Amino acid sequence: MTNLNSLGWNEFFNNSFKDFDKNLFQCGRISAENKTNYLLLTEFGEIIGEVSGKYLFEAEKQSELPKVGDWAVITLFNNNEQAVIHRILPRQTKISRKSADRKIDEQIISTNIDLVFIVQSLDENFNINRLERYLAVVYQGGAKPVVILNKTDLCNDVEKKITLVKERTGIDELITVSALNKEGLDEIKNFIKPGLTIAFIGSSGVGKSTLINALLGYDRFTTNEVREQDSRGKHTTTRREMVILPSGGILIDTPGMRELGLWNADEGLSQTFSEFSEFAEQCKYADCTHVHEVGCAVLYALRNGGISKERYDNYIKLLKEMKYLESKQNVSAQIEEKRKWKIIHKELKNFNKKNSK
Repeated sequence: MTNLNSLGWNEFFNNSFKDFDKNLFQCGRISAENKTNYLLLTEFGEIIGEVSGKYLFEAEKQSELPKVGDWAVITLFNNNEQAVIHRILPRQTKISRKSADRKIDEQIISTNIDLVFIVQSLDENFNINRLERYLAVVYQGGAKPVVILNKTDLCNDVEKKITLVKERTGIDELITVSALNKEGLDEIKNFIKPGLTIAFIGSSGVGKSTLINALLGYDRFTTNEVREQDSRGKHTTTRREMVILPSGGILIDTPGMRELGLWNADEGLSQTFSEFSEFAEQCKYADCTHVHEVGCAVLYALRNGGISKERYDNYIKLLKEMKYLESKQNVSAQIEEKRKWKIIHKELKNFNKKNSK
């Protein structure tokens, strides 16, 4: 039998599960999400699970349903080869974004992650503003970020880009690698420990799947060449999937993302741009937008070299995006509340009609 600790089980989940009857329920971890079912890793190995009708009915949002990395409360049947998923345990950490479509909704990328490897390529696809966006998302979800700068074999100014990343982000954990030449893999392996869950995120073509294949020692995930003219790649990973390394680490590969919209990322933004929070506390007005107000400490720091113009511009862009999303969420919440009450009144009216006969 598989020890759940090797799948990432810890005291947090143990405490969340203690109120369930152990004679009736067990726990399994979601390793992949299919159209109609899930793959789970359990004490009995990998099995197929389906969400119960009750759970499906009670879930109001997609984000409340199981996602890769979740610990699911299950009942087993068919000789422990299949399962019914009744609910998920509270998430310790997560990576999420605004849904890529027009809906104002949260899209869960993966959950219960300890480390997040943010992969940036050192070719023409290198983008420091995008890296700051990824950092805000990771910090918001509660995981620890590690930046991986891939494709050193295609870059003539590696040290310059390393300096830029450190100066702009203040990140402590930074690794440079060449997945193609298998250089720098030992540095990545130093972070991988038994029972530790690590997610790889990044835009298309940065080499996430190539790195994971190199760590696994075989080609588990499909890889494609990037276009030479703009260094952009196709979505070679089409779904989120969790795999166990021979060394015991747990890796989650995610599809390359063209968009990574912020979702309720106040704390993540504050951590990514920590110096802005310190200056903002000194602003004259509590609701300062840091754009035009007299007495704005952020603008004062910008004028006097305390904040770089590039970092300021990206901060304001992300802040505006977040505020816009908040306003849309408020409108969406009001519409949803109105819809719910309309249904309640309709059901109450039908109930009164039936009982008045």
